[in-house]
Amino acid sequence: MRLVNKKFTIAAALAATVFIGFCSPAAAQEVDEKLYVVTHVDVLGPNGAAEAAQMLHQFAADSRNDRGSVRFEVLRDPVRLNHFTIVEVWQTRQDFESHLAAGHTKAFREKLQPLLGSPFDERLHKLLP
Repeated sequence: MRLVNKKFTIAAALAATVFIGFCSPAAAQEVDEKLYVVTHVDVLGPNGAAEAAQMLHQFAADSRNDRGSVRFEVLRDPVRLNHFTIVEVWQTRQDFESHLAAGHTKAFREKLQPLLGSPFDERLHKLLP
């Protein structure tokens, strides 16, 4: 009987250790520090849309080279050709803020400003754990 209790106690201790290991936040999943940014850009008219598309294409190419850039995509609404969405993934918020301070970002936004039909709708997101 004593040997059975000892085996049960060892098995219970091992099971508890494994369970606690799975439940601890550090072991369960590393914290994702990535920042996800979704920006909607609306420009005025078909001429503005064509010019904005070229500018956005170049801006995406430049931004992909920024430190901490994981992904940078520009999407265009297939029906409303003057509506664009920029989807960005950055390693950290600091990388995103450095991107905002970069010369090419400031120049892009200044050049795009006269074409805008509404202000930038820029939203920052984090993944759920």
